[in-house]
Amino acid sequence: MTLNSYFDYVILPILTISVILAFIRLYKGPQIFDRVIALDLIITIGIGIITVYSIRTSQEVFLDIAMILALIAFLGTIAFSFYLEKQSKDD
Repeated sequence: MTLNSYFDYVILPILTISVILAFIRLYKGPQIFDRVIALDLIITIGIGIITVYSIRTSQEVFLDIAMILALIAFLGTIAFSFYLEKQSKDD
């Protein structure tokens, strides 16, 4: 089994199923915390998909894009958790 066929038949289907499950959690999440975690998970899985695509096409520029997306997702999660903590103190 070559690396490309491993990506096609194992890695990408697993990532696709996990994105679908994360979208279900994002839609059905009973609390806002569940939705924030699901959104962060979707972004993380997207980073994994970008990384797989970068390896398959041998284009390193996509790895830079994945790192920038990871930093933006991290900062967004921190900002949203700060907002939720501040909102809970006001109540």
